Amino acid sequence: MWSWAGLRDAWLQEPSFRSWVWANVVSAGLAIWLLDGAELALILALGVLVLAAELLNTGLERVVDLVSLEQSELARQAKDAGSAGVALTAGAAGVAWVFALWGLL
Repeated sequence: MWSWAGLRDAWLQEPSFRSWVWANVVSAGLAIWLLDGAELALILALGVLVLAAELLNTGLERVVDLVSLEQSELARQAKDAGSAGVALTAGAAGVAWVFALWGLL
């Protein structure tokens, strides 16, 4: 029940989460159409991991904002690290797509 509340809140309040959901809808649709087996599973799993990373980043940002709304170098670093985690996860999905498409050639 709490997990669904977290998903709902992220959907309603986080434009970046909604963007990643739509990107994953497109990615999953293309993967189902073009791929099969392990490649399909990898693309779908990495898409879910991108969403998980975005949710963790959202949680981190909210906790940092709860602690203090003052400008802080440590708060900036924490938020940037969370964002970097999302970027690395998305990059891994991109690399998987490159190799999956290369295998189709």
